Amino acid sequence: MRFDELDLEDEILDGLDDMNFQEMTPVQEHTIPVILEGRDIIGCAQTGTGKTAAYTLPLLNRLLIEGNEDNVIKSVIIVPTRELAQQIDQQFQGFSYYLPVSTTVVYGGGDGKGWDVQKRGMLMGSDVVIATPGRMISHIQNSGIDLSHVECLILDEADRMLDMGFSEDIMKIVSYMPKDRQTIMFSATLPPKIREMARTILRNPAEVNIAISKPNEAIDQSAYVCYENQKLGIIREMFAEPTDSKTIIFSSSKLKVKELAHTLKRMKLNVAAMHSDLEQAQREEVMLDFKNNKVSILVATDIVARGIDIEDIGLVINYDVPHGPEDYIVFESPRIRPYGARRGYGQRRDVRQRGRAGQVPCDREVHREGYPQGRIAGQRGRGPRIQSCRQ
Repeated sequence: MRFDELDLEDEILDGLDDMNFQEMTPVQEHTIPVILEGRDIIGCAQTGTGKTAAYTLPLLNRLLIEGNEDNVIKSVIIVPTRELAQQIDQQFQGFSYYLPVSTTVVYGGGDGKGWDVQKRGMLMGSDVVIATPGRMISHIQNSGIDLSHVECLILDEADRMLDMGFSEDIMKIVSYMPKDRQTIMFSATLPPKIREMARTILRNPAEVNIAISKPNEAIDQSAYVCYENQKLGIIREMFAEPTDSKTIIFSSSKLKVKELAHTLKRMKLNVAAMHSDLEQAQREEVMLDFKNNKVSILVATDIVARGIDIEDIGLVINYDVPHGPEDYIVFESPRIRPYGARRGYGQRRDVRQRGRAGQVPCDREVHREGYPQGRIAGQRGRGPRIQSCRQ
């Protein structure tokens, strides 16, 4: 289905045409008409399926038709990370090129100037506020932000926000909004806690499920089966020889990220770390350097995966096994585009802990790698080449 078949205003269609957006993705085709009707909706869709445009376009259409003569906050988008907030704002800027629509991005980090800019934007009545939960709570409590005129609330990556412990913050933010509003929720999974929240804040919602946990067939996937104390040695051996391709290493904690980055820097490799201890300006500088090839290896906490947009990745390493299929698949989304997605060249290696229950979370066979040449915590040799990968 094409975008020009939707009941969207001409200014929005012009912006889509300029950006060469013509055909809708499945999640857009199934959700945009429902959102345009004003219904609440809960959508199950992975990162990289086009869900941001699925709610951005109907929201812009609504704002264009209704206007904002009273200069009040009319819509709020809650997301788990500052990187995702910035990505969404960038999409808004592209889609709203021909529209008189204002956005304010609200997240922690930075200095007092950033706080003042956020506060001023919301007090002046920004049409769209894109915020992380904790920072939004701080502004509500300290900046006199008025959410009583919000007509549309969007929760993006809802499952991740609940995993991060933001449930109470979300409910508190919602309590400042009118009950008569449209609420849109997108989540990569629909566990009981998400459905419980949906029953609380959504009214007779439509449900769309587009989440299909299938890895990119063009990516060569392999796994190391090892003990925890062998992981760092395997990483050292993997990078003993120089490589020209970009690499991302995802880990589950900032302490591991720091340790990995320190180890690789001692090997004289061009590496940078990305974690929550960095100030916002530092995080932005790291991402810019990585995109511009000033940094060839990025070591990051896995929470960052849902909020980055990077091309030409040659190797993705999961230092820790992702918690579930959606967290594994998100690293193969269009936001993180390995060579393998186009040329069959990219690789994925999961450095797994031997004895851990379960398999690498995908539904295809992957190569089971033997230990690299060299001594890894007393282990030598190569294991079986094929490991069945079941959920």
